[in-house]
Amino acid sequence: MNAALKPLVLIVEDEADILTLLKYNLEKEGFRVATASDGEEALLAAGEQTPHIVLLDWMLPLMSGLEVCRQLRRNAKTRDIPIIMLTARGEEGDRVRGLNSGADDYITKPFSPTELVARMRAVLRRASPGMTDEVLTFADVTMDLAAHRVRRNGRDVHLGPTEFRLLRHFMQHPGRVFSREQLLDLVWGHDVYVEPRTVDVHIRRLRKAMNEEDELDLIRTVRSAGYALDTKSM
Repeated sequence: MNAALKPLVLIVEDEADILTLLKYNLEKEGFRVATASDGEEALLAAGEQTPHIVLLDWMLPLMSGLEVCRQLRRNAKTRDIPIIMLTARGEEGDRVRGLNSGADDYITKPFSPTELVARMRAVLRRASPGMTDEVLTFADVTMDLAAHRVRRNGRDVHLGPTEFRLLRHFMQHPGRVFSREQLLDLVWGHDVYVEPRTVDVHIRRLRKAMNEEDELDLIRTVRSAGYALDTKSM
């Protein structure tokens, strides 16, 4: 995907270690990242380049995350930006205060980066349907449909056209088992005559391109049934 089309996330966090961790994980997942370490800097950053979503720490120097959230909601330019609060404050009353200040979601530290990304994508889908449609993710694989690019664990994966279509189909239906005949219809098309065993050849090519040493094979062979994309062992 063209960099300008990737969702821009503004991370507002004053703890350098957490900021670095968030930035690394979000860039790996295909987001552009802007950062701010205090509330005033956050408001300036959001005004200069409107982000698609804000990750906002509650406890900030100069201005609390709650006040930043309120000010973003009062500004016509930023009032509709999705906001996820990040905080060590896990009591129900604090969660209610965070949501009442205008936050769309609330995540308590420590949190799983994987869960955070999933919650971000869910909020983005609600706020901007279609924003995340061009990038598919599963486990450590990211598929950029617009740029026709696949990455696994941060490295580029080079696929032929048929392998790309196969992987796209699997990533759009993770966990579901497809027979060879179904894959022929869905990936090759009804009007193309191809032997069912041809599917096996392309699955082998896909696996060879996707898997480096010690990496989990995400393409599962289901005996007498077909193939599926999941994290279970074969």
